[in-house]
Amino acid sequence: MPAVSLIKADSYDRPLLQASLEQLLAPLGGMSAFVNKGDRVLLKPNLLTGARPTKECVTRPELVYCIAKMVIEAGGKPFLGDSPAFGSAMGVAKASGYLPLLQELDLPVVEFHGKRYETVSQDFNHLRLSKEVMEADAVINLPKVKSHVQLTATMGVKNLFGCVPGKMKAWWHMEAKEDRNRFGQMLVETARAINPNLTVADGIIGHEGNGPSGGEPKFLGVLAASSDVFALDRVLVEIINADPAAIPTVAAAMRLGLCSNLEAIDFPLLRPENLQVLDWKFPDKMVPIGFGLPRVVKSTFKHLYIRFIKEQLSTNSSL
Repeated sequence: MPAVSLIKADSYDRPLLQASLEQLLAPLGGMSAFVNKGDRVLLKPNLLTGARPTKECVTRPELVYCIAKMVIEAGGKPFLGDSPAFGSAMGVAKASGYLPLLQELDLPVVEFHGKRYETVSQDFNHLRLSKEVMEADAVINLPKVKSHVQLTATMGVKNLFGCVPGKMKAWWHMEAKEDRNRFGQMLVETARAINPNLTVADGIIGHEGNGPSGGEPKFLGVLAASSDVFALDRVLVEIINADPAAIPTVAAAMRLGLCSNLEAIDFPLLRPENLQVLDWKFPDKMVPIGFGLPRVVKSTFKHLYIRFIKEQLSTNSSL
């Protein structure tokens, strides 16, 4: 039975937030249940863009700081990484106010580089993922709770799409075309391959409306944590009062048997109905998964991807 820890939280003030996170993780065994002494621990926030710093569309730096401190206290060696939609991880981190906190903890920021990894899915057995993520001793996933104009909502599973390096994200958008179900399944397989040790969702202030960046801040007052990212997302969907079938990542996880019904989830603290909001705003328009990329761009990505696959097959056959 997966456990999802839920608490009310209303402040990003660091001492208060630190206490909230310790309360949140205590029923799960604390940070030491996920981090061993000497572990290299990747912290994966949502660093979507630095262009809208007041719109709450990235994971708050205060939350990353507090989690990093807990990792250090558990004997781990945290580092920060992401592959933002626009710009570099360091560039977006600086624009989002991360720099003073990174300097205070001497927290390294890494840019992601891709490598092909096999998965359990025959449909997606050629995922190109960040080797910095896959080679870390532990991964702590730190999503922001947001609405999304392509996927209705983005939470823990979608945040791990940032572990797909660089232009490969655009390829997957193109490959899925208009098929939200296929894109959702690809995101689920990515999350299953990465298998984060812990996911902590920043839901104190979410981002509603036409997200992931075009919406507005929304106070939720929620922190959520679990070692099961699929269970966590299922619970967050309940909190924002969304239909699970309308969220492609949650629907795909349910089809694959990865996402439990609420009755099969253990809630050691609060339950989702204690935190539910009924006025969360979802996108007022949906955008196609494929972005309508120009034909020349699609052709270029297809050529590069086919070449990549051939190179990988050639390498594997020579081993």
